[in-house]
Amino acid sequence: MRIGSMAEKRSFKCKPFKVTHFIVLILSLFPKISSSQSYNYGDALSKSLLYFEAQRSGRLPYNQRVGWRHHSGLTDGLDQGVDLVGGYYDAGDNVKFGLPMAFTMTMLSWGVIQFRDQIADGGELRHALEAIKWGTDYFIKAHTHPHVLWAQVGDGDTDHLCWQRPEDMTTSRRAYKLDEENPGSEVAAETAAAMAAAAIVFRTTNPHYSHLLLEHAQQLFEFGDKYRGKYDETIEGAKGYYTSVSGYKDELLWAALWLYKATDNSTYLNYAIQNANAFGGITWAISEFSWDVKFAGLQLMASLLPMEGKNEQQRQILQQYRSKAEHYLCACLNKNNSTNVQRTPGGLLYTRQWNNMQYVSTAVFSLTVYSDHLQSTNQMLNCHKDSVGPTEILSFVRSQVDYILGSNPVGVSYMVGYGAAYPKKVHHRGASMDPYRDSKVFVGCTQGYDSWYGRQDPNPNVLVGALVGGPDSKDGFTDRRGNFVQTEACTYNTAPLVGVFAKFNALEKSNSSSLVSSI
Repeated sequence: MRIGSMAEKRSFKCKPFKVTHFIVLILSLFPKISSSQSYNYGDALSKSLLYFEAQRSGRLPYNQRVGWRHHSGLTDGLDQGVDLVGGYYDAGDNVKFGLPMAFTMTMLSWGVIQFRDQIADGGELRHALEAIKWGTDYFIKAHTHPHVLWAQVGDGDTDHLCWQRPEDMTTSRRAYKLDEENPGSEVAAETAAAMAAAAIVFRTTNPHYSHLLLEHAQQLFEFGDKYRGKYDETIEGAKGYYTSVSGYKDELLWAALWLYKATDNSTYLNYAIQNANAFGGITWAISEFSWDVKFAGLQLMASLLPMEGKNEQQRQILQQYRSKAEHYLCACLNKNNSTNVQRTPGGLLYTRQWNNMQYVSTAVFSLTVYSDHLQSTNQMLNCHKDSVGPTEILSFVRSQVDYILGSNPVGVSYMVGYGAAYPKKVHHRGASMDPYRDSKVFVGCTQGYDSWYGRQDPNPNVLVGALVGGPDSKDGFTDRRGNFVQTEACTYNTAPLVGVFAKFNALEKSNSSSLVSSI
């Protein structure tokens, strides 16, 4: 995928079916967060992390769970004399785009930082850490010098001329680098943010690795800041796929805040304070958050920083960051006097036609994080129309999550592999053809289009855990492989939902346990 503009029980041995019906009745009468239907958020959590294994590039490990995938991209970087094997394919194609890959890892890491205990309680912490490390291991390889970052492998134009499994690729695997003469501040800063966030994730379980990530993050931030320039002017092939509409200033602020969070070094905080106005951090009131536009995310991060120990200027700027963050959150909740996020008739947040679910997933993540913050500090979110408490925010988040999982006018789960009805013809090269491990018969460039792309049958492989682009503004959805606007899934769609699923799984378990205990 690509373009977004500024711009996807306790069981009882005695008569369990009667007790189960009784528990369901009690839960429906006394929910902590209202919903018309209860979903298995633990299953959604597990499936969301499984998806990242389907997107892996490189030599797959012995414990690979997605059996229809195999090794791919084993010569990436060879022509340039660098090892770029590994990382992730961003969506349904076979290009490794650095900007969305880094954003995916940042959001996945943020989810683990915020909801680590809940992910562990859901039995998925190991898989979450593996998913992050698969990405950060690649970033370490790609950062070959303090001022050199390999930001892309493959070419979108030639890749899209072919419909091939990644194991069969015959398209260009040219690698594109950023350096002092060819800058790309967006990718350098986003990769710095990803590695700083991951450094926090691994701080206790793998301190040596955490330190290594932090060293790379600091170097990349310095590189991106000192040698400023738009990455898609250096790598022109990125335009049309991941065009940087917002520029690089949001990424620089975002990276500085992540480095401050990872190091507690006031130099990074001062950078975000001193550049807050000039870089748009406290001037842009944004109603979307994506791989391109980070303002809402960095404003949220700044608003979560404690005021204790800050000087007067820092407190004032942080309060302005918070004001802009709350504008975004209130827009999602339809609580601003103007500039609210549009909704479909079925209630889904709707930002734009192409891969709308990416904006839904970042919105629900942001709202969930801020709800926790309000709960822990005993505060309310003050919007133009009224004040909103953490429970009401979570109730809205749940409505969005449940819409994704099937509570929608079409009755389809937009998470592939979840529930009985979900997209069967996902726009994804590897999923749409016979598994390479079962059929090692080579599929040529155009042969894939001739033999597989236009088939009316469901994909042979289920891309479990993938969040597709989703419905249109009227809740309409057409499950067709060629309908890439709606049926293509992206790593950055699923990444923000991992922590949210874990949060709701923990809430459901807590509610069920307390209610059963009282029976």
